[in-house]
Amino acid sequence: MSWVEMHDPTAEEVRAVAGEFGVPVPVAESLGVSHHRPRIERIDGLLSVVLRTARYADESETVEFGEIQVLVGQSFVVTIGRGEYRALGTARRRVEGDPDRLGSEAVLYAIVDEVVGGYEPVVEGLETDTDEVETQVFEGHPGVSRRVYELYREAVQFHRATNPLSEVIERLAEGEEGESRSRLRGARDRVLRVTERVEDIRELLTSILSVNLTLIGINQNDQTKRISAWAAILLAPTLVTGLYGMNFRHMPELGWALGYPFSLALMLVISLLLYRAFKRAGWL
Repeated sequence: MSWVEMHDPTAEEVRAVAGEFGVPVPVAESLGVSHHRPRIERIDGLLSVVLRTARYADESETVEFGEIQVLVGQSFVVTIGRGEYRALGTARRRVEGDPDRLGSEAVLYAIVDEVVGGYEPVVEGLETDTDEVETQVFEGHPGVSRRVYELYREAVQFHRATNPLSEVIERLAEGEEGESRSRLRGARDRVLRVTERVEDIRELLTSILSVNLTLIGINQNDQTKRISAWAAILLAPTLVTGLYGMNFRHMPELGWALGYPFSLALMLVISLLLYRAFKRAGWL
């Protein structure tokens, strides 16, 4: 049994490898096309499976996605990785370490196990990031809205990568029995658990975004109240000085010796009364 692993190959390289194993031209051409969702297809006695990989990058706190196309024949397996693809070392060691599992289908099942096993750290990373942004929202961190949106987008992309995979694995399990069927059913159950957790993350992020928008509205309303309160306080001295600045001939206070200190005291008293009223109302 031969296993050829390729990463971002050119169309010429794909055709050359396909020709070595006698793969029909239409099938070889389909290998050169990238897909966005997991899928399974049987063509001319060959099994074509598309898997979406995901890896959580701790340094950037982002999810990196890739793709693996697996073409399974009776005596060969061809895997084509694209994007953020990592070599299938774990699956290869597992197959090579068990002589009873050197068949092409055993290779496919080992690849499925490795891809599904990589989903768990991604979910844990997304859950940790979600908890962090939830705290940041209530602490009023600037720019948290953008981070919430980025997390939600990653959760949506991850859901698209994992949700259809359960059906793909279910179709692979059809006709299998014994240990192979048990392994595939176990992988399917893990995918379903991951999908449920991703859906919970999406719902929580939606709620967090809604709460963040509400808090922003409340904060803006508070700022508007403060500005209005200070504007009203400053309006009182402006009104008094404007009144006495009209300089009409017959104004009794103009000839009064205590007129100036009286006007200052009047402005101060009015401002203090307004400040106390706004303070009690919670505007300041």
